[in-house]
Amino acid sequence: MGYRVVQWGTGNVGYHSLRHLIEHPDYELVGLHAHSPAKQGKDAGAIAGLDVNTGIKATNDAQALLALRPDCVLYNANGENRPEETIADMQSILQSGVNLLSTSMIFLVYPSFAEESLRVPLEQAADKGHATMFINGVDPGFSGDVLPLAGLQMADNVQELLVQELVDYSTYEDPEFTGMAFGFGQPESAEPIMSMAGILRSGWGGMVQMMADRVGIKLDEIRESYERCFTDEAFDTPMMHVPKDSCAAVRFRLEGMAYGRPVIITEHVNRLREDIAPHWPTPPHGKQGVHRCVLKGNPSVTMECFLEGSDGDYNTGGVQCTALRMINAIPAVCDHAPGLISTLDLPYTPSTNFVR
Repeated sequence: MGYRVVQWGTGNVGYHSLRHLIEHPDYELVGLHAHSPAKQGKDAGAIAGLDVNTGIKATNDAQALLALRPDCVLYNANGENRPEETIADMQSILQSGVNLLSTSMIFLVYPSFAEESLRVPLEQAADKGHATMFINGVDPGFSGDVLPLAGLQMADNVQELLVQELVDYSTYEDPEFTGMAFGFGQPESAEPIMSMAGILRSGWGGMVQMMADRVGIKLDEIRESYERCFTDEAFDTPMMHVPKDSCAAVRFRLEGMAYGRPVIITEHVNRLREDIAPHWPTPPHGKQGVHRCVLKGNPSVTMECFLEGSDGDYNTGGVQCTALRMINAIPAVCDHAPGLISTLDLPYTPSTNFVR
């Protein structure tokens, strides 16, 4: 066995992370944290829906898990809805000398950009425990850092870098989060989290600043915008019932401004039905979604990334890829010097788990 890993969280991302972790030959699952009392005491294999008995029972005893002295913790618990508790969890992990890889607290995808109230306690914990922390995913994450870094290796005379997530979210299994954060299914009078000034910049601005720093551009500002589109009829999706006159699509955009124009841009268009808001950017015909990077220059470069899960669904693919972005980075993070790091600090982290 290779790296010894504790899986923390068994929800939307954690479920898939656990499945891949159990089946990966390079890692040894040594512990599992579950918040739900219904899952505590159950074998990890059963929780992951696998026909295997791992001998690892889920627990909410954090100190017992850290006492196992794993090489790292994969932290996939929902963090944005409970930031104080999540930061406290992360501090405990790092202070104990355990490396931390997380898909939660996306505000820290580029640590130097994050607010001091989030960053400093974790820096101090990492310093005390001589541990390393890496936070990433698909978006924020891979589509806004690895993908453009790949494209920039073929580009010149770049005028604009645009990163887009254009995805039908109707099968995304988190109605509570998308309703509260994006505003899906909510009336026009509602004030979703993402509509509040500064929230989008906190969550996605790190990707914009990371690319600006990497190519040596001093941004004048990062502008944010958020729009909603409302349905004139009620309809049902696998994720939620969408009432009449409620939000059925959102578009948000962050623009890193320099030289009097937007130079580094990240944009989301997320719908609950493909025919909603047809005037906004859409995925290629016949596709449920796309993560796209467009470099306008001489030459121009466009790269499109399509994700497909084990069930053929784009959102399942997105969740699986979010989990695997962390799993595949375990060796590089565990071998890195202590501290809070970003994609810019790591080499490429390809999967070595080829079917033989």
